[in-house]
Order: sequence, then structure tokens, then C-alpha cells
Amino acid sequence: MLLWLTDYLSSSISGFAVFQYLTFRTMVSVMTALMMSLLIGPYVINKLSQLQIGQTVRSDGPKTHLSKAGTPTMGGALILIVIFVTTLLWGDLTSRHVWVVLSVTMAFGVIGWVDDYLKISRKDSAGLAGRWKYFWQSVAGLTAAVFLYSSAQLPAETALIVPFFKSVAIPLGGGFVLLSYLMIVGMSNAVNLTDGLDGLAILPTVMVGAALGLIAYVAGNVEFAAYLQIPYIPGAGELSIFCGALIGAGLGFLWFNTYPAQVFMGDVGALALGAALGVVAIIVRHEIVLLIMGGLFVLETASVIIQVASFKLTGKRIFRMAPIHHHFELKGWPEPKVIVRFWIVTLVLVTIGLSTLKLR
Repeated sequence: MLLWLTDYLSSSISGFAVFQYLTFRTMVSVMTALMMSLLIGPYVINKLSQLQIGQTVRSDGPKTHLSKAGTPTMGGALILIVIFVTTLLWGDLTSRHVWVVLSVTMAFGVIGWVDDYLKISRKDSAGLAGRWKYFWQSVAGLTAAVFLYSSAQLPAETALIVPFFKSVAIPLGGGFVLLSYLMIVGMSNAVNLTDGLDGLAILPTVMVGAALGLIAYVAGNVEFAAYLQIPYIPGAGELSIFCGALIGAGLGFLWFNTYPAQVFMGDVGALALGAALGVVAIIVRHEIVLLIMGGLFVLETASVIIQVASFKLTGKRIFRMAPIHHHFELKGWPEPKVIVRFWIVTLVLVTIGLSTLKLR
């Protein structure tokens, strides 16, 4: 909205022309989201406390987590509100890419909100039944996938790009819908599984989101895309505004979520942010790179799958507890040590993922 205003004002006051630059608007979106989060965060936390919207802790989880019971949860709503407001303020609202990402984020946020609400109202960590959660995730994911496939304007928008190779682009055809669906739903649940320790999920989400914002910027610039030999996706650059908002909102939330957490993100935040990462990667055609950069989320998900499969097939568990961050807790690692080391792993993986832009 402010983009339209500054565009109008630039005709009479030349200084406002700076807001037409995507890089400037991205930086402004980061700062806007960060300041909003820091300013309204205390109010949201107090309101959640007054409403007694507290965390329900798993009875079979690490005993050190029992003290977390009652800590305000559903703080992810703060992240989503800030992201939406910031994107609407500084983004180009004529961009279909912006609306797709906002719609997917909202849809998965609603699913997460229902899940959190049921956990709190029933005082049970089970929440929304798994089959219904997966059903509504599938509806939202498939809807976005079909829309992106039907609205694609260039062959590159539905081809699978293989990193580290200059000209490997595999036409997917209708398979694009399946891949997109798996990425959106898969990343949503992967981030949700990772969100088990104070600040563990949000900073990796911010780091991956920042990298995707950079990729969106270069993919939406015909000259940079040609130089880096990646697909040029018209209009994809506007997603850097969304990613900037995610960075600012995420860092602002981390201010309150860092150990020991004053507030938890809840499914309303984790499911939505994971889906957002997935759909951004799909639009900029870097799904494989997302799996590299988000390797922590992949590892957390794989640990759960391996644990369940092993127990059902052999009656034995591979890890002391899954997801894998609980395994290291039970090995004696203090919670802050697990968190920071997993952050370092993500930083390395994001660096590797970004290197694929040049190493082709």
C-alpha cells in the first residue's frame, strides 16, 4: 500500500523514488517487521498470559521440559500478523506471487491455530487429529500447487532445476503439482517437528528465509539470473519483501523466544512458516536447494520416521527420543547447547545452499 503512495509522491518529491528500489524496500521491510515485533510483543505475551493460553507439555517428553508448562504459546500469531502487515505495506500488491505466499501462510496458520486451540481447551498435547490436520494441509497445499501450475507463464516455472549443473532443468509437467504439494506440506510439518526447544526453529527459519529472499531477488532480475545461470522468474523479486518481513518478524520473536522462552511459537507459527518457505522455494525454482539449506528440518523429520519405523519393525528405538533434538538432551547436552549447535549446522547448510548459485 505504501508502495503506491510513495510512487505517487515521487512525481512531485524526487526523494520518494528510492522506495521503488526492491533492495531498499526489502531492508525497510526487515526493520518495519523487527520494530513492530519488539513493540507489540510484550502486549501479546501479557494478553496470552491473561487468557491462560499456556503450553501443554508432553507427558513422555524430557523431564526438564515440565517446567515449561503454562508458558504462553500461540506466539506465532504475532509473527504472522507482523509478516502480513509488513508485506502489505511494502510489497507490490499486484504480484500474484505475493498473494500466493500470503494465502498459503494464512491457510496453514489457521490450521495451526485450530490445533493449538484444541490443545489448550482440552489441556491435551494431542490437539487436532492427525488425519484432519493432514487433510486440511493437503487441501491448502494442492490448491496452491494447482494455481502455480496453471498460472505458469514460462517453461522454467514448472521445471526441476538441479543445483551445481549449468543447464539441467527437468520438465515436470503435471508432476510439478505433486512436487509442490510435497514441498509445502513436508516443510510445514518439518519446521513444526523442529519447534521443540526455545528458539530452535525460529532462527533457522530466519536464516533459510533470508537465503530464499536473496535467491528470489536474483531470480527476478533478468541480468543477475543470466549471469548466475539460474531460471529467470518474472516478478519473483517481490518475494524478497515477504522474506524481509519474515526475517524481521522472526528476529523480533526470537527476542522473546530465546532460552528461557517467555513465549512459544505454537503450531500456528511453525506450520505457517514451514509452508511459507516451501512455497517461496517452489516459485523461485530452488526446491532442492531448500532441502539443503533446511537440512536441519529434514534431519528432524527423518529422525521421527526412522524412530517409528524401527520400533514398528524391530521393537527397538534408534534414538533415545525423537525428534533428534530430544535425543541429544537425553544424552546430557544442556538445552542451550543443543540449540546453538543446531543453529551453527543450519548456518553451514545455508552457506552451502547459497554456493550453488555460483558453483555451476
